[in-house]
Amino acid sequence: MRVLVTNDDGIDSPGLATLAGMVGAAGHTPVVAAPVRDQSGVAAALGPLDDSDRVRVESASVDGFEAHAVHAPTALIVMLAMQDAFGEAPDLVVSGINNGPNTGRSTLHSATVAAVLVSGYHGRSGLAVSQVDGSPQRWATAAEVAAPLLDWLAGASGPSGVTLLNLNVPNTGVNEVRGLRKAGLAPVGGVETVITGRDTDGIDIDLVPTRRELPAGLDSTLLREGWATVSALAPPTALDVDLPIGEWWTARGPR
Repeated sequence: MRVLVTNDDGIDSPGLATLAGMVGAAGHTPVVAAPVRDQSGVAAALGPLDDSDRVRVESASVDGFEAHAVHAPTALIVMLAMQDAFGEAPDLVVSGINNGPNTGRSTLHSATVAAVLVSGYHGRSGLAVSQVDGSPQRWATAAEVAAPLLDWLAGASGPSGVTLLNLNVPNTGVNEVRGLRKAGLAPVGGVETVITGRDTDGIDIDLVPTRRELPAGLDSTLLREGWATVSALAPPTALDVDLPIGEWWTARGPR
């Protein structure tokens, strides 16, 4: 199975190399294509590009695999991969290992998560992998936790034929992880952006651990308590949602 391995931390991230190695060890063919520089927080953005009519691609090597360093955001890389830009289109997408968690509403802004959402639009299942940041970063733990999820995804399908998973892993040895829990997305992420100052020229901001109380049993809280968490993300189109169209529109037009 051809598996697109991408991220938003950039082609030189050790997390990308660890993930590519895990995919290869699982018996799949890693198709490694990632941004040439950090694209964290750009979500599903498709630009800006150096040239609106051309995407520059450089050859690279990641964990011994041929790779593509792409001058584009992560979401566009996935879209290009689905059009055979890096060889035959991949069967599956894995994204990460992100340096920092993507829980709660942080998933809205994450290009790590956006990669698998875009893969869903193209009918491919996907797995986003993120890890609590620390020093040292225990990338191997996240890869070991992710490996059985990748095996399961290779043969699984959701209601629309697509399954999208968001995995978050503590930054500990694998034997110190309390376990793996299915979790809903918390209303807040594990980190938040705060204003630290302002003047006539602009606003100073910083990214800090969430200081508000977190709801019990959801991804942000469970991760903080030492659990690895996995959340199933909604398919890109939710046609099964019961919308009250009759309350919004009549035979004569909008109500």
